[in-house]
Amino acid sequence: MGFDARTAERSSGRPRRDVSRPGVARRARAVAASAPGDDGVPAALPEPVTMRLDGKVALVTGAGSPDGIGYATARRLADLGARVAIVSTTRRIHERASELGVTGFVADLTDESEVGALADAVAEQLGDVEVLVNNAGLASRASPEVLRPVAQLSYDEWRGEIDRNLTTAFLCSRAFISGMAERGWGRIVNLAATAGPVNALPTEAAYAAAKAGVVGLTRALAMEMIADGVTVNAVAPGTIYTAASTMAEIKQGLGTPVGRPGTPDEVAAAITFLCSPAASYITGQMLVVDGGNSVREAKFR
Repeated sequence: MGFDARTAERSSGRPRRDVSRPGVARRARAVAASAPGDDGVPAALPEPVTMRLDGKVALVTGAGSPDGIGYATARRLADLGARVAIVSTTRRIHERASELGVTGFVADLTDESEVGALADAVAEQLGDVEVLVNNAGLASRASPEVLRPVAQLSYDEWRGEIDRNLTTAFLCSRAFISGMAERGWGRIVNLAATAGPVNALPTEAAYAAAKAGVVGLTRALAMEMIADGVTVNAVAPGTIYTAASTMAEIKQGLGTPVGRPGTPDEVAAAITFLCSPAASYITGQMLVVDGGNSVREAKFR
């Protein structure tokens, strides 16, 4: 069933959530996973070390491109048994959903009210979201990154990059964290980038600032949710070959230590690991996926 947050009418009797008043309901603070024995070692791990996500409801934002990271992530999550929802700003998301056998939604994730409507719709059709991948914001051919020196960057261009890359992650996270806390389990993975948190190039100040902000949001939220069984991490891709890649970006990828750009599926593999129960002891971290480019001191043969 399709859904468009801009035109949807509610069919259930439940009141629409007021997204301007974030929920504050939380379960009791978690205690130790198990009582320690005489030697002080916990009697059991808090959850099985497994990659499976059977029955979990997962939402992946920014999954409209068949060659993108969001699409690859949704495919991997479905393979792990999750019930997957995907969302983008255009109705092409329904084509992607049909290809993957998942549920598609249309919403502008920079709009507070549309994020609230999306959260309600996903809950009604699939259930409560337990895994959230904030992938929305990466540039595409339809919505290219603004490349302009700071002195020439307009305020609207600056705000647009911040909203697309950072505000989306904030609004979507805020919409689902209370429910995750109440249930005592959740996974949030935010898409950062090497640009900003690790390095930067001229003309990309707005994008770099937004992606650095994503890491800050990730770490702060991880500490807020740590007692509630919810982990929050970030994945920072380097040069990744997608349909939106420019020739300059492809050449940049050829210059990495690995000798090629990365693929969306390689980034998706890192994301899905952090979404899994196996990553239960990892939170507040940024995993760089860049073929070793950020650790090389100098180019050499």
